[in-house]
Amino acid sequence: MKPVTEHDIRASFVNSTKGEAKRMHVPKDLAARPWDDLDFLGWRDPAAPDRAYLVIELDGRLVGIALRRAAQAGRARKTMCAWCLTTHSGDGVSLMTARKAGKSGQLGNSVGVYVCADLECSLYLRGKKSAGPGSRFKESITLDEQVERMAGGVGAFLERVNS
Repeated sequence: MKPVTEHDIRASFVNSTKGEAKRMHVPKDLAARPWDDLDFLGWRDPAAPDRAYLVIELDGRLVGIALRRAAQAGRARKTMCAWCLTTHSGDGVSLMTARKAGKSGQLGNSVGVYVCADLECSLYLRGKKSAGPGSRFKESITLDEQVERMAGGVGAFLERVNS
């Protein structure tokens, strides 16, 4: 992913009002992010742990979505991220829901997906971050194919947000 600015991030959101985008907490460490290893920028809001954000470049333009992390219920168990296929113990994978864009979202419709709670799928996929022993299965496909699969999953989710 190419480095992005705070202004670019705020202007990219498709399921938030301009006021919501203006008030969101954007990471302060944008310059220090490992951009060459990121396929999308994802972060949790430090002021509101149930809020998260994702920004990705699609067809030459940035697209951002606001997410809501569902409360964890029940006992801890291993769960797998739908995008990077990393397994986590406890609350390492969360149901993230996004309000749909446009009129549908204004009516309260949303979509959800189970993904890494910290939204650092790109780093798990590349082995730059670990969720512990046994969290990544050895796959017979190349890293490029794994990245393509993950990007397809993220893209499909964004299509559902925009539909």
